[in-house]
Amino acid sequence: MKPLEPIRVVHVGKFYSPATGGMERVLESLCEGATSGVESRVIVFNDRRTTVREVVRGVPVTRVGTVGQAGSVPIAPSLPAEIRRARGDVLIVHEPNPWALLSLAIARPALPTAVWFHSEVVRPRVQYALFYHPLARGAYQGAHRIVVSSPPLGEHAAALQPYRDKVRVIPFGIEMSQWEATPSVCARAAEIRAEVNGRPLILFVGRMVPYKGVDVLLRALVGLDASAILIGDGPSRPGWTALARDLGLTDRVRFAGEVTHGELAASYHACDTFVLPSVTRAEAFGYVQLEAMTCGKPVVSTRVPSGVPWVNRHGESGLTVPPGDVDALRRALAELAADAPLRARFGSSGLRRVQTEFTIDIMRSTAEALYREVAAS
Repeated sequence: MKPLEPIRVVHVGKFYSPATGGMERVLESLCEGATSGVESRVIVFNDRRTTVREVVRGVPVTRVGTVGQAGSVPIAPSLPAEIRRARGDVLIVHEPNPWALLSLAIARPALPTAVWFHSEVVRPRVQYALFYHPLARGAYQGAHRIVVSSPPLGEHAAALQPYRDKVRVIPFGIEMSQWEATPSVCARAAEIRAEVNGRPLILFVGRMVPYKGVDVLLRALVGLDASAILIGDGPSRPGWTALARDLGLTDRVRFAGEVTHGELAASYHACDTFVLPSVTRAEAFGYVQLEAMTCGKPVVSTRVPSGVPWVNRHGESGLTVPPGDVDALRRALAELAADAPLRARFGSSGLRRVQTEFTIDIMRSTAEALYREVAAS
């Protein structure tokens, strides 16, 4: 049978490598090393006024110049023109991305469009109600398909309910080879283990913002004979560092900040339990759970109404607790700290689930099928 012609996909996102973040990681994974049937190009924001066109590891990237920001929203006056000029078979808009939605409404591109819905906007600010939500509704109405990372995200996201017939699920995928226990990773993991003096080791990885619930985790560590490493940075870090000091945790809680990939991999392999204590549905999926599961570690996460508890199945790959419940989180962490066979069983089960449902190849092949569906609609 004659092979299909490559499909040309234009992605409109926020930023691209070397920028980091959940949306950026997904976009990079979709574009780099994509299946042979997909040719990707990317349009994102620059952090300067000039527009730069370059090729990043084989992917053509246009970084559109910005003139400032409105809150956290980059303002790029020439983005509508870039979208209008885009040549391809399918246009994918990654959102939340208010300026991209405005630019899409202005440009009215001829390409069939899909929206990749990464997470809900849960901030109750007036400007979001007056500006963002009408733009989002227009984009959803015009989109041929809307992609979500899990069935619960499609079910619980209020903004998507009128468009349920358009929703398609493409779970995030992980490049498992990046998390292998290489000799150097194992050596560093052994050093990390030695630093905690035999205590059970709990690991958190994520941006330090309020919805991550690190304050809940710190309170849960009081009275628990365990050490913790908290990897990541953000505006909440100073306050949480002070809280750890006030709770008397400084001798067994380390705020590591941003770390290299090698240090991150070693930390996953060193820990006994990974924890994601998020308190709102702003945590739409919890990609870090996949990283921990790939390293064979059990996960403790919360039952926020999103994909988080769908990824970490209670009693299978770990434990889930009500969001914001300090006592329940402490009990779950204590249960795993005291039961090595249970940790091993959850870790093995989580790894098998990643291998069968969450690989990067599965995500890319499912995405290609979606692109072709949109192009043909």
